[in-house]
Amino acid sequence: MALPRGGEKSTELLNAQAHVWNHIFNFINSMSLKCAVQLGILDIIHKHGKPMTLAELVEALPMNKAKAQSIPRLMHILIHLGFFMKAKISKGEEETGYWITPASRLLLKDEPLSVAPFLVAMLDPVLIESWHHLSAWFENENSTPFDTAHERMLWEHAGQEPRLNFYIYK
Repeated sequence: MALPRGGEKSTELLNAQAHVWNHIFNFINSMSLKCAVQLGILDIIHKHGKPMTLAELVEALPMNKAKAQSIPRLMHILIHLGFFMKAKISKGEEETGYWITPASRLLLKDEPLSVAPFLVAMLDPVLIESWHHLSAWFENENSTPFDTAHERMLWEHAGQEPRLNFYIYK
C-alpha cells in the first residue's frame, strides 16, 4: 500500500500515525499508574485530606528530591488518565493542588475494594515477560505464553518465586 498524498489523505495518514504511536507508547500509562501506587502518591494525597500542592507532595514522597522536577510530568499523565484532578486548595483561593478521583479510590491501600495489589502484580516483570514471548508461543507447543517465557507453568513458578506467590495470594 502506497502512502496517501494530498490534503485529505495527509490528514488520514497523520491520524493513522497518531493511532500507531499511541499504541506504541501506551505502556507509559500503566507504568505511570504503577509508579504512583508504589510511591504511595494516592494514599499520601488521600491522607492529607485536601488537595496537595506540588511542593507538599514532593516533600511527602519517599523519593530522591533531586528528581522532583519529574513529578509534574508524572502527575500530568495521571491527571490525563483520570486518576487525579487539579482542585482548589480551599474556597476563595486560586492556588490549586492534586486531588484523588473515584477511580483512584480503588487504588488506595486501605480501601476494602482496592485493586492496587492486582495492578502491581499484573505489571510485575515476571508476568510482563510472558507478553514479550507471545509471538514465540504461537509458534511453539507450550500451553501458555508464561510457560514459553519461564519454561514452567505459572503455579509452579509461583511456588519458587515468593514475590509472585505473594501477589497471587493477595
